[in-house]
Amino acid sequence: MSVPLLKIGVVLSTMAMITNWMSQTLPSLVGLNTTKLAAAPGGIPDRSTGVLPANPEESWQVYSSAQDSEGRCICTVVAPQQTMCSRDARTKQLRQLLEKVQNMTQSIQVLDQRTQRDLQYVEKMEIQLRGLETKFRQVEESHKQNTAKQYKAIKAKMEELRPLIPVLEEYKADAKLVLQFKEEVQNLTSVLNELQEEMGAYDYEELQNRVSNLEERLRACMQKLACGKLTGISDPITIKTSGSRFGSWMTDPLAPEGDTRVWYMDGYHNNRFVREYKSMGDFMNTDNFTSHRLPHPWSGTGQVVYNGSIYFNKFQSHIIIKFDFKTSSISKSRQLDYAGFNNMYHYAWGGHSDIDLMVDEGGLWAVYATNQNAGNIVISKLNPNTLQIIKSWTTNHPKRSAGEAFMICGTLYVTNGYAGGTKVYYAFHTNSSTYEYIDIAFQNKYSHISMLDYNPKDRALYAWNNGHQVLYNVTLFHVIRSEEL
Repeated sequence: MSVPLLKIGVVLSTMAMITNWMSQTLPSLVGLNTTKLAAAPGGIPDRSTGVLPANPEESWQVYSSAQDSEGRCICTVVAPQQTMCSRDARTKQLRQLLEKVQNMTQSIQVLDQRTQRDLQYVEKMEIQLRGLETKFRQVEESHKQNTAKQYKAIKAKMEELRPLIPVLEEYKADAKLVLQFKEEVQNLTSVLNELQEEMGAYDYEELQNRVSNLEERLRACMQKLACGKLTGISDPITIKTSGSRFGSWMTDPLAPEGDTRVWYMDGYHNNRFVREYKSMGDFMNTDNFTSHRLPHPWSGTGQVVYNGSIYFNKFQSHIIIKFDFKTSSISKSRQLDYAGFNNMYHYAWGGHSDIDLMVDEGGLWAVYATNQNAGNIVISKLNPNTLQIIKSWTTNHPKRSAGEAFMICGTLYVTNGYAGGTKVYYAFHTNSSTYEYIDIAFQNKYSHISMLDYNPKDRALYAWNNGHQVLYNVTLFHVIRSEEL
């Protein structure tokens, strides 16, 4: 843009020079170079802008030359009287000069027109260049923003993947361990084959010990495979719609192979009848059931069936009862010392849910709250035979703020509510006595959960959701530590 503006400046400067030249040279060309500043009376020169000849009646009078607003040259000339001879030499010179001036005026007009066009073109180009510059700036800023966003996304993804590196290293070690098991099994198989051919070639007791040792190690490995950290919960599967708004239903995780009975308890207090359905199919499709009458009404919805017996909290007390279905009698009862009851420390939805009994891969648990722990959740591992507390853990989570809770592999998972939008957001790990806040989506399909328990055999969550019996599959992240085997 600086080059066209320089051209305009040169043109304007040239026009000023031509104007100056005409104002100084024109009088001398027509013989008016005898002009002097006449002295005014008193000896003061007259500074009139006109240029006067010696004899104004015989000669031309050039008063001034100037430049108009558009840059064109303007000369003020007074012609002589008509009595002058047209063939006078000065007249010819003046005509020639006038022709030159006219030619110059035309050239200046053409130059002015071109200059105006160039100026308009330059102004238009300036607008376009400014617009283009703005667009380039916008593109540059947008590119920087997009680059920054992409960088942040990649960085966040790398932060998510970074913890998987040690896990992958552990999986490499686990793979070697499995190969070792495979080789040992192959060796034992070959030894057994040879033993069939040559009876007595090897010590039978030594061989039996090797088989037992390998069996124990494989069992321990399988137990560790069964456990893991909760990473996801599936969409709900509605099994049945029945009962009131509150209740509980379950299967026995220690039931023998082929025993698929379903246990059903409607309501959360002042009821003592438990329904037994022969199978999940009967529960889904029929109303054929056997009714068991408990010796005391239960409290809340935290009952569990475990190894042929039902464990429940006696209504309006902190007593836990173990009732054997085979003998239809109480096999054990015990107080849960200091545990709140009768709606003192219930879940957020209420319903006398002070004491919640649970089962996971490690056994029987009780979740409750005490005054000593300021109403925060207490976790106790129970002996399923004697109901004595094996060990307890105190947490910093208020029981009344919890929607529901369940145990998986020794970790207590707590939901942030029971109605509407729900998620699993708190986990307490009993193996390390530590807690963390998590964010696992949990679809609350029917908007009111009054029971949520984990079954380690089915690896599923059983829920009572506003008169609907619902199942959720869970995803567990498994880590096998070979040094523990």
